[in-house]
Amino acid sequence: MISPRITRLILTSFRSYPRLDLAVDAGMVVLTGQNGAGKTNVLEAISLFTQGKGLRRADLEDMASEDGPGSFAVATEVEGALGPAHLGTGLEGPDSGPRKYRVDRQPVSSATSFADHLRLVWLTPSMDGLFSGSAGERRRFLDRLVLAVDAGHGSRVNALERALRSRNRLLEDPRADQRWLDAAEHEVADLAIAVAASRADTVRRLAGLIEEEIDPTSPFPHARIALDGAIENAVLDEPALAVEERYRQILREGRSRDRAAGRTLDGPHLTDLLVVHGPKGIAAERASTGEQKALLLGLVLAHARLVARLAGMTPIVLLDEVAAHLDPMRRGALYDRLESFGAQVWLTGADPSAFEAIAGRAAVYRVTPGRVEG
Repeated sequence: MISPRITRLILTSFRSYPRLDLAVDAGMVVLTGQNGAGKTNVLEAISLFTQGKGLRRADLEDMASEDGPGSFAVATEVEGALGPAHLGTGLEGPDSGPRKYRVDRQPVSSATSFADHLRLVWLTPSMDGLFSGSAGERRRFLDRLVLAVDAGHGSRVNALERALRSRNRLLEDPRADQRWLDAAEHEVADLAIAVAASRADTVRRLAGLIEEEIDPTSPFPHARIALDGAIENAVLDEPALAVEERYRQILREGRSRDRAAGRTLDGPHLTDLLVVHGPKGIAAERASTGEQKALLLGLVLAHARLVARLAGMTPIVLLDEVAAHLDPMRRGALYDRLESFGAQVWLTGADPSAFEAIAGRAAVYRVTPGRVEG
């Protein structure tokens, strides 16, 4: 199994770092420092080496240093799935358009190219309310799970959102040519089935892996997961073309209703991820705060193992402020699992004592505003 590792991280005018050049030679990397020192900024920079807005889902302009020129650059040297590589991304200026991507200092069209070299999974404090939050939050989490397995999924989700907006605009115009609506719905249906199929396949595989690995003695309860989405469930049992044609008919027959609502009322853009606390058999949202945290962490770790199985490489794991919320027993179990998994793991925490158990096994860095020191 290939285990990609970041060996050097270079930040220029990124968040709180006017300049950072960090060499890394470890499988476990710990960043400690006071709140606001810039620990999460480092993880956010790494998270840009996949599709999307990164682990904070921030606007690009907000990533540029306040005292800088409005541009930023993030570069990394990796021992990746294809050997040593230099990956780069950034914003050339406040009005320069979308961010740029480079592999071995040559321009590439999108972050999808980074998936040939590494994969990423992460867990942040903002995800703690996932189970009790909105369906939209769980859908974004779901699509992040799929993206780590299927690098093209993000592009399809974005294309589906654009196609739905186009259909909605046509519905608002009473003079719109019906042929345009037919064409728009054809595109929506085609993309919807592709998105739904990727989601359904990933959830099916993840649920199967979790079932295989159930350990009643584990401090991290296993999750039972399923999709609340008619199209996702249909594509598992029926030919994709049949599901696509049926959804196209639903769109056609629902035009008046959707026009009145101002949005499309059926489709995978409304899908929800259902999670059950396996040992207790209760919906995750009904579990205690501590149980939800442990359940979510177990789910993310299972997903990391699925990525390794399907992609042939262990993903780099980013865990922001996770250890501080675990009791010593769960903390020790987490470190043991991470080490046995073999992936490079980046952990942050304000309290250095939370990492005493791995002090001899990890590279520990002290973070102060604008600086990272070993």
